[in-house]
Amino acid sequence: MSVRDADLVVEFVRASGPGGQHRNRRETGVRLTHRPTGIVVQATERRSQADNRRVALERLEALLFKRQQRRRRRLATRPTRASRERRLEGKKRRGSLKAQRSRSSSE
Repeated sequence: MSVRDADLVVEFVRASGPGGQHRNRRETGVRLTHRPTGIVVQATERRSQADNRRVALERLEALLFKRQQRRRRRLATRPTRASRERRLEGKKRRGSLKAQRSRSSSE
């Protein structure tokens, strides 16, 4: 999926945060806003504005692709006969253990 330039608002920002002398003082960070959806992505980790722009475009395309995907509806399934029998067998076993405990404590 490609993004049209007319749908984008491109802002160049100064990268803030940790890094000290390794942070460039120029406005190399890129913030992209996709007008139709309102999605905003930002890339400031590179020292090159062109690299940050490329990374931000990749992030935006990935988000738009994810947003476009349709979730499959879950089909309700019934438990198999064997799983139902196993569950009931476990319940009987637990119940008999509890019954034995209550008899021994009252005597």
